[in-house]
Amino acid sequence: MGTEAGARLECKVCWYVYDPAVGDPVWQIAPGTAFADLPPHWTCPNCATEQSGFLRLGDD
Repeated sequence: MGTEAGARLECKVCWYVYDPAVGDPVWQIAPGTAFADLPPHWTCPNCATEQSGFLRLGDD
C-alpha cells in the first residue's frame, strides 16, 4: 500500500482507525504491526471492508 510503518489508516465506510501502535485485538494482530504487514485476508473489524477501503490519516 506504500504507507510508512507508523501510519494510521481509516476505513472509508465506518471510520474505524487502524493504529499500528495498538494493533487489532479482534483479529489478534499484535501492537507494532504496520498496515502493510497485515495478512491479506484482514478486513475492518467493524464492517468487514477490505484493506483497499482504507485511507491514510494525515499527521495531526
